[in-house]
Amino acid sequence: MTPEDEPTRGEEATPDPAVEREPEPEHRADGLDLARAAARAAAASASTQPARRKAAPFRRRTRTTSSGARPDDRDPQLLDQAMGRLIANHGWELDLKVQGVFGRWAELVGSEVADHCTPESFDDGRLVVRTDSTAWATQLKLLAPSVVRRLNTELGHGTVTVIEVLGPHLPSWTKGRLSSRDGRGPRDTYG
Repeated sequence: MTPEDEPTRGEEATPDPAVEREPEPEHRADGLDLARAAARAAAASASTQPARRKAAPFRRRTRTTSSGARPDDRDPQLLDQAMGRLIANHGWELDLKVQGVFGRWAELVGSEVADHCTPESFDDGRLVVRTDSTAWATQLKLLAPSVVRRLNTELGHGTVTVIEVLGPHLPSWTKGRLSSRDGRGPRDTYG
């Protein structure tokens, strides 16, 4: 090639029509020829340069387990603080207050009333109280507004809305499957 034949700036070199390219082989549908070609290329590149593992840069290990100068959750905690956090996370405040009321029932309603009435359950503002006689059930129904007021001062306003008073557990007088429809039945002989 002479300097006159070389392309100048702005001109592109045109391929020489005399030099013909080799025809590309046809590819098989299953791609096996491509896989073989890739394997040959990998083997050729592996034989020219030995594979060397890159050395990882040296890193210092830092300890992340120490908490430093400031308080942290990993530091020892007082039992009162840990229990308070556990109760708050699970939403047990009201349940614990209600159970505390059940434990201090005699202190809240008085010893005479507590001797004859016991709290059974608390659910959605409804306190269920069982009495040992129908006379005490009537008495507790009359005292209910003052008991509700006292409980709400202990538990928080609006916690107890209704006191449901249940009479004593009565034994069943029915024996067997037959019964008398118009019979008088048992009377209140429990107090």
